[in-house]
Amino acid sequence: MGKGAGAKQARRARRSAAGDAGINPRQACPCGSGKRYKACHGAPGGVTEVAVARPFEGLAGECELVALREFVPSATVQLKLASDPKRPVTLGTVLPLASAGLVRGDGDEAAFIGLQVQTRSLDISRDIARAILWTQDANPGDVLSVVSQDDEHTERLQDILDVDAPFEPEIHDNFNWWLAPDAEPTGDVALSLERANEAIMPTKRVGDAAYWTLAGDKAYLRWVRPEPEEELMAALARLSAAGGLTLGEGSKYAGSFRAHGLLVPVWDLDNEMHAREWEQPVAELGARLTEALVDKPLTSEERRARDGLIGRQVTIR
Repeated sequence: MGKGAGAKQARRARRSAAGDAGINPRQACPCGSGKRYKACHGAPGGVTEVAVARPFEGLAGECELVALREFVPSATVQLKLASDPKRPVTLGTVLPLASAGLVRGDGDEAAFIGLQVQTRSLDISRDIARAILWTQDANPGDVLSVVSQDDEHTERLQDILDVDAPFEPEIHDNFNWWLAPDAEPTGDVALSLERANEAIMPTKRVGDAAYWTLAGDKAYLRWVRPEPEEELMAALARLSAAGGLTLGEGSKYAGSFRAHGLLVPVWDLDNEMHAREWEQPVAELGARLTEALVDKPLTSEERRARDGLIGRQVTIR
């Protein structure tokens, strides 16, 4: 066999593997390297690990974890570990200098892990679990910049968390929770805190995994849904065909995106309305959506509505 034929076979094999993993070879590699998949984990002789499509599947907080990972700027939640920890662990959206983990010093010794971090593997669940395990043996003042892939830990979040524990994040207007009570930031931490607080977008939780965000002169609602995509799209289509895919006056369905295996519908909102004014409309839409999740064929009108909704989908992870 000639070199040209061998190269073609290798390219076909890589394309096949990428397709099996649900990854476009020309898209950014899910590992967070910034390279295209074909030049990173999809490269010849590269890492053969397959991306985990739903890294948080099986956890009661799956939808909230997706939201905190992708678009909630500042939030914390106390994690409930399956076994008694040496020290409690708080999950935060972003830590100082985008660190993966830290243990406060100055006698505080509170442990934090970051969710919005660069990952080196294709399983975010495993990387975050490694950061949690790191906090248990770290010394006060230690910082974990990037999760190491060269250790013996293979546990995932599903292995070390109480999978059924309630998961209700606390949403913050700033990142001052980075600091211990009465502590004053200095050096790089002070600069990072200042920049983070200046860039934060007002965000409020208006329902389970439903978040209102004000971005400049525009407001949005992003709602991470737990249903399988095909079932959810059918339900959304039924509502759309019936004129019920709305949050009421001042709202418009904008489309949806996929993140970590789940679908996230998005609505444009009246930016002059307060976040709490959307809580009741979200609850009412949720009830209509539950009723629309039925196992029956779509009508011709509903199929047309579904086709239109699918045309407004994108994938970010």
